Amino acid sequence: MKLVFAGTPEVAVPALDALIASGRHEVAAVVTRPDAPAGRGRRLVASPVAERAEEAGIEVLKPAKPRDPAFLERLREIAPDCCPVVAYGALLPRVALDVPARGWVNLHFSLLPAWRGAAPVQHALMAGDEITGASTFLIEEGLDSGPVYGTVTETIRPTDTSGDLLTRLAFAGAGLLAATMDGIEDGSLQAVPQPGEGVTLAPKITVEDARVDWTAPALRVDRVVRGCTPAPGAWTTFRGERLKLVQALPLPDRTDLAPGQLAAGKNNVYVGTGSHAVELLWVQAQGKKPMRAADWARGARITEGERVGD
Repeated sequence: MKLVFAGTPEVAVPALDALIASGRHEVAAVVTRPDAPAGRGRRLVASPVAERAEEAGIEVLKPAKPRDPAFLERLREIAPDCCPVVAYGALLPRVALDVPARGWVNLHFSLLPAWRGAAPVQHALMAGDEITGASTFLIEEGLDSGPVYGTVTETIRPTDTSGDLLTRLAFAGAGLLAATMDGIEDGSLQAVPQPGEGVTLAPKITVEDARVDWTAPALRVDRVVRGCTPAPGAWTTFRGERLKLVQALPLPDRTDLAPGQLAAGKNNVYVGTGSHAVELLWVQAQGKKPMRAADWARGARITEGERVGD
């Protein structure tokens, strides 16, 4: 088939690579978000998908909105059979959905109908799911509600961050998307409607969602830290400034600290929760680089009875 691939961030690159490498289909063009300011200089930088496509000599389309007339005209000129999508980042209007004969097929990082929305991996971790995966489905105008072509499953490991899990799903999902394109082409795959039960939503994680509630059980604190790492980053406050929590470890045997109460030893930093303590392993103070929590505590000269989160 002739394909137009739509995607933007690094997590979409493995799928693009898999489609290019398959040799079975022609990736005629790539659609991605416009260049965005990045770094201290805030200079405009192309998306990871755009950079990869340019390396491969593939035409890159960067519409401000996917309903832009010039973009739609070019899409019709290319006349793709199918448009695979991975984390493109913009809603596709009906006028765009109608262009490819076999539709737009999205790779979504959950086992649909669970975790429909922008942040499925973060929500799966924060909810304590033990299994997740990726799904390919035919895009409709509803939110991740279209019929499903295929799935792969992935076990969530006890120390996984959303970054760890998303990296594994990006590569597993790349193979799934390529296989889905093959199955659509040869007619061996038919999309199956999603069940009406088991629908959960995964909206974008806000900065406030990532704030740690120290009155919650340690297990919940651990899930928030892992689910929000690397983005948007779990955080609390200390002496009136924000403190980012990069890595923490629940300690079931320590129950002597009140919620938010700090205890700093020579090589360890502990915080009380609503159940048992957690050990802070890595933190990032405001305006600083990530550092070992024990080094941060020494520099901060934590005194007995000090707290985080007040």
